[in-house]
Amino acid sequence: MHKYDKRSQSIIAMLLLLFLGGVLIVNLFKPSQSFSEAENRSLEQLPPLSLQSLASGKFTSGFEKYISDQFMVRDFWIGVKSDTDRAMGKKESNGVYLGKDGYLIQKFTPPAVGDMEMKVNAIHSLAKAAPGLRTFVMLVPTAASVLADKLPDYAPAGEELAYLDQAGRSLHRDIRFVDVYPALHAQREQSVYYKTDHHWTTRGAFYAYQELSKRMGLTPKKEEDFTIRTVTDEFYGSLYSKSGFRHVEPDSIGLYMPKAGGSCTVAYVEEGRTSDSMYAMDNLGKKDKYTVFFDGNHSLIRITTGLRDGTKLMVVKDSYANSLIPFLTSHFSEIYVVDPRYYEEDLKTLIQEHQIRDVLLLYNANTFFEDPSLNRLAEPAE
Repeated sequence: MHKYDKRSQSIIAMLLLLFLGGVLIVNLFKPSQSFSEAENRSLEQLPPLSLQSLASGKFTSGFEKYISDQFMVRDFWIGVKSDTDRAMGKKESNGVYLGKDGYLIQKFTPPAVGDMEMKVNAIHSLAKAAPGLRTFVMLVPTAASVLADKLPDYAPAGEELAYLDQAGRSLHRDIRFVDVYPALHAQREQSVYYKTDHHWTTRGAFYAYQELSKRMGLTPKKEEDFTIRTVTDEFYGSLYSKSGFRHVEPDSIGLYMPKAGGSCTVAYVEEGRTSDSMYAMDNLGKKDKYTVFFDGNHSLIRITTGLRDGTKLMVVKDSYANSLIPFLTSHFSEIYVVDPRYYEEDLKTLIQEHQIRDVLLLYNANTFFEDPSLNRLAEPAE
């Protein structure tokens, strides 16, 4: 019996060594992938080898990341880990909660000390870009606040709203703070957030647009003014990619198409190209289907509508704005869309050159508190 146990252990050890050796050989000789469709991100590549990189430890660190990213059938192992975690009752992975009713919900990260003050100062500086400029600020609560009832029982809730309220109260009186939490919370059963993605749905953006219109003195369109077209029901979003949680149902994406029609020209300024549609329908065949809205994020977009009243709006934004902006095209003749993460010119100069009279800063809570590019708005033009 003892000899049999030792023989079995030797066979198991040999099989394990063979397996590990086979994995090592496959990993060394398989072509490196540059992008993971499942995780929706670029993968680490083999770092350059030099005496300096070896001595500093930079090569070793980069090589570890490279091996992790390029590990054979990586997506399979991510799924195995996710299934194991779920079987053990784990409800959080990589900053994403596995919520109730199939919701994946991003964890809120509080801002660093002093960071909120810097953001508020930046907004105040932007508001002074031109005399008579009307400035509106919409900081959108994420699903962690609006759908707090979907969070796991142990997950903290409410902290995000406190920070948003503090930011709103810190703004000067002449800056209009647009609080969309009540409207989104009232409609929380109407799928206002995706289940696998961190964005709000087009329906959620529509409810926010109605609140914004009231604050801007506009007459908002009603839902019956649109034909809602489902363009995909196979959307696995950013939180699906980030968390590794699998076996969840995909989302659908709906577009609100005005029944009255209307034309517009979308100019991607830096890229030097134009389109007659705000929707990049070809992107529905890609992993990140949310980029159907304006082909994703760009430094500067200029939208020219059929209106001829000279009204101009600038939207300073993150990707949450991409699904809301189409609703605004029936109210302005020109809309300038700026993403400070990619736009390196001076915003105040842009406002003055194009005689813009309305500015909307639209961010979701997480991006607003985390994005350092917003702080550049406070810098004076050179």
